[in-house]
Amino acid sequence: MNGAEALARTLVACGVDTCFANPGTSEMHFVAALDRVADFRPVLGLAETVVGGCADGYARMSGRPAAALFHCGPGLANGLAALHNARRAHAPVVALVGDHARAHRLLDPPLAADTEALARTVSLWVRTVAEAGRIGADAAQAVHAARSAPGGVATLVVPADCAWTDGTAPAEALAPAASAAVAPEGVREVARILRRGEAAMLLLGGAALLERGLRAAARVAEASGAALRAPTQVARMARGRGRPAVDRVPYVVDQALATLAPLRHLVLVGARAPVGFFAYPGKPSRLWPPDCTVHVLARPDQDAVAALEALADELGAVRDPPRIAWGAPPEPGQGPFRPDAFGRTLAALLPEDAIVCEDAVTSGRALFAHTFDAPPNDWIQITGGAIGFGFPAATGAAIACPGRRVVCLQSDGGGMYSVQALWTQARERTDVVNVVFANRRYAILQGELVATGARPGRAAAALFDLAPPELDWVRLAGALGVEAARVETLEDFADRFRAACAVRGPFLIEFRLP
Repeated sequence: MNGAEALARTLVACGVDTCFANPGTSEMHFVAALDRVADFRPVLGLAETVVGGCADGYARMSGRPAAALFHCGPGLANGLAALHNARRAHAPVVALVGDHARAHRLLDPPLAADTEALARTVSLWVRTVAEAGRIGADAAQAVHAARSAPGGVATLVVPADCAWTDGTAPAEALAPAASAAVAPEGVREVARILRRGEAAMLLLGGAALLERGLRAAARVAEASGAALRAPTQVARMARGRGRPAVDRVPYVVDQALATLAPLRHLVLVGARAPVGFFAYPGKPSRLWPPDCTVHVLARPDQDAVAALEALADELGAVRDPPRIAWGAPPEPGQGPFRPDAFGRTLAALLPEDAIVCEDAVTSGRALFAHTFDAPPNDWIQITGGAIGFGFPAATGAAIACPGRRVVCLQSDGGGMYSVQALWTQARERTDVVNVVFANRRYAILQGELVATGARPGRAAAALFDLAPPELDWVRLAGALGVEAARVETLEDFADRFRAACAVRGPFLIEFRLP
């Protein structure tokens, strides 16, 4: 058995059975080995940002790693933006980077790069296979690192000669390190603070935003009066009717400052203290008020759900808080696109147990508050701010969760970063409905121009304008194998969305904004 086959068999033994790939010459033996390894699914992406984004979406929704195969240092560099989002989401991803044979690398061939240095920018664990006999053990270590709490990107660089050398063997799986328990005294201290009755908020992240964590947080809120919020961008969140309606910290700094201004205590539960996405002249970077004390109930690597349940018990919270009283289901809106009306329309039409993958940028900021009463769903977002997340992550989520409908909400500017993912959706027959908000400009940058105090002019306008020529998403999708339609009203959107959800395979709706 050569090293490539040992690598593939080790990955399968460790529970990694899907590989999103954009291979090159250095990975040919690994590609060939896939024909000899059962239960290992290769998925082709036409760009490395697609490969990394697919692995991110897959990991978030399956809870286990996918492999992402890159060609040498430049291939990895092309995928770094997607892996940056995965890192911020603590998504378990095993990045495999084929490299030059060791002797050949000494000659500094054109594709040679400092691959480990590139990998360290997004990875919690990096290793280059030193000899063929180590490849199985190194692969098992990579999976172990990616899966260990809180999870993240583990990168294994594989020289080509280590892949083609015979006489190697696969390794057994290593048990991932579980989330660390929160000390009881830490729980009691937070309970003591909440009993004061001073304005307090729990900021929830990680598993605290899934079903069990949200129910425990709701018990804490019911018993203490503390508010609940999620970070500005969520890695994954259980949402919809029957689940606590937890909103996010606003993106816009002034709005975030106003939201957090009354607080005297901010309790972090698997989340980081909130800071602005960017610095702005004359505005603070920390979003909590100066007289607010930040407390940590659970770090991201700790068991936040168990800590919330212990906190609820410490506060004497009722075991089963009253069910949320929802009104009548929302009705689809009418007329041209407005974020609030679109949110209500989406809430009315969303299939039960759908996965919403959101990279809508300005068009998506107002959607959370208007989709609380949608049917139960999971919502994943662009955690690292590297746009182009939507199409690939939706593709990976659909492959991870066959049978569930995925709805991708994608800005048109960001969508052009990773439009090749539509081809993978068509090839794999994924059940994804892509909604592209076509405002034909980088609208978020127009807002940032004003927020930073810069003075716009003709050059700025030219850099933010996506027309002319206008992007034709119907033709773009069709060229990549995805059926598409264009709409301009909420009524037409509702008709197209219902029809797309009624059939198998991907579809794209270009929603032209005023």
